[in-house]
Amino acid sequence: MIVEHPAAKKVSPDAAGKGRVLSPELRARIMTERGNFPQPRSALLGALHMAQEEQGYLSRAVVDEVAELLDLLPIQVQEVVSFYPMFHDRPVGKAHIQVCTNIACALRGARKLVRHAENKLGLIPGEVTEDGKYSVGEVECLGSCGSGPVVQVNNQPFIEKATIEDIDNLLAGKDVKREAQVALVPEGVEGYLLPPNGVSRCHIDDYVATGGYEMARKAWAEMEPEAIAEVVKNAGLRGRGGAGFVTGVKWGFMPKDAGKPCYLAVNGDESEPGTFKDRQILERNPHQFLEGVAIGVRAIRSNAAYIYLRGEYATPYRRLMEAIHQAYAKGFFGDNVYGSGKSCHVYVQRGAGAYICGEETGMIESMEGKKGQPRKRPPFPAGFGLWGCPTTVNNLETLTHVPVILRKGADWFKARGTEKSTGNTLFGISGHVNRPGVYELPLGTPMREIIEKHAGGVLNGRPIKAIIPGGVSMPVLTADKIDVNMDHDSLQKAGTLLGTGGIVVMDDSTCPVRAALVIARFFRHETCGQCTQCREGTAFFYKLLKRIERGDGALEDLDTIQSVTTFMEGATICALSDAAAWAAGNFMRRFRPDFERHIHEKGCPFPESFEP
Repeated sequence: MIVEHPAAKKVSPDAAGKGRVLSPELRARIMTERGNFPQPRSALLGALHMAQEEQGYLSRAVVDEVAELLDLLPIQVQEVVSFYPMFHDRPVGKAHIQVCTNIACALRGARKLVRHAENKLGLIPGEVTEDGKYSVGEVECLGSCGSGPVVQVNNQPFIEKATIEDIDNLLAGKDVKREAQVALVPEGVEGYLLPPNGVSRCHIDDYVATGGYEMARKAWAEMEPEAIAEVVKNAGLRGRGGAGFVTGVKWGFMPKDAGKPCYLAVNGDESEPGTFKDRQILERNPHQFLEGVAIGVRAIRSNAAYIYLRGEYATPYRRLMEAIHQAYAKGFFGDNVYGSGKSCHVYVQRGAGAYICGEETGMIESMEGKKGQPRKRPPFPAGFGLWGCPTTVNNLETLTHVPVILRKGADWFKARGTEKSTGNTLFGISGHVNRPGVYELPLGTPMREIIEKHAGGVLNGRPIKAIIPGGVSMPVLTADKIDVNMDHDSLQKAGTLLGTGGIVVMDDSTCPVRAALVIARFFRHETCGQCTQCREGTAFFYKLLKRIERGDGALEDLDTIQSVTTFMEGATICALSDAAAWAAGNFMRRFRPDFERHIHEKGCPFPESFEP
């Protein structure tokens, strides 16, 4: 059934104070949240989430009251509200139906769901029914690409593999199935990131029974930080967030005597279309991740970790918070952990739907309660990160490997994967395959094996048209590259990058212009706007591709796309501009004949293609 926004509590002026709209209970929760951070402003995103859940949207009165509670100016709060897509500064329906329309969901028919909801309700995205019950919104990605199309009502758990019938049931107030995506350790693979046979290991007693938290105890009670970092460096663990930097080396950048607090910032904001692996860890094995956090905190001489989790992840957030409470209750976090005389605390912040916060300095800005605009570097986070203090940023999956490396040793870890891409990883596969989902496999596994063996091959046995190997930021490949191995070096030689290992498969019915258009729309929506090349270039790509797709393009437009890419690559503060240029440029170059057909035939020559 639809879970509605809670109605705002009617609080009398005498109870709440003149002009106040938030309930006394919520004001107290916001003040508690404020106490979790060195600076009050860092509680802003959490406060806004709580206020929106209570009030339905963030009115001017709510903004003013939140500003008062956090010692901010209202304009400082309002600029954050306007930056993040999950925050609403005007009323939405009590049931706000959000449909993911990015590439993985688009390939599986998301546009039909949007159109059906519009027709049933008689509105377009952004409008609210007259009775205030419903509104429909298109969102760029919900992080469940393997079970597309995906729908989210308010901030409730996802409706995965959604159908028109699901939309009808939502609008009729009936129960809706919530079919989860596939996440497996294939037979014959020694997995260690996901529990075997599809089980969940969410309760701390189940994890401790497997030896859980023993390596955290060893790290805090028996090992020096340098020794921990050395083991992880020798294992060759590379970051699983996209850049692939060696984790132990990154830990070594932290100063030994900073004279100020040091922090571990965990990037759990996997917002890139095609990427949906980290939520599997949180939903099925959160304590292994938390043990990795505890070890990471020790390795960089910190006493606190701040986890930044994407805001749409309702179920992962709940599982993570339950796991944290369990770990504190056991004494695995808190003061004097493992009798070391030292503290180790962990806090969670929820993002609010901005992809740019996956960039490490954009995330740090967001964690400080600001717009998620990346910082110029230097200084780098290791010298000037959270609240001006030394900070190491690690991806969520990256830290989940760490307890196993300490338990089984660097040589054991290096025996998996390739020489320069060691260990297993979680490959997400979506699009036109029979068994989309997440598969734990060694790095270096052939792409063909992942597609044909584990994902069951292409739908209806059709040939492959295109493959994105690591999330939409990575350059697209043509079908003849299917035998490439999924590791950093092999993919680089093939003209692309591993990224997050999120594979998107498109069959021969796919229009590459439409695919490029959907991805360009994503980057146009997600640019933070501070760099001219990125702000204007992403909008220009979208404009050109839209014109070509509808049949109004000219051959000169293709040359313009190529020209614009040269002005965007390597010219901005962060890599979003590069990614947008790689996406548009490589689709155009690698499928140029199809782009030219659109121009010559004045329309799309792929009648069976998905709707953009």
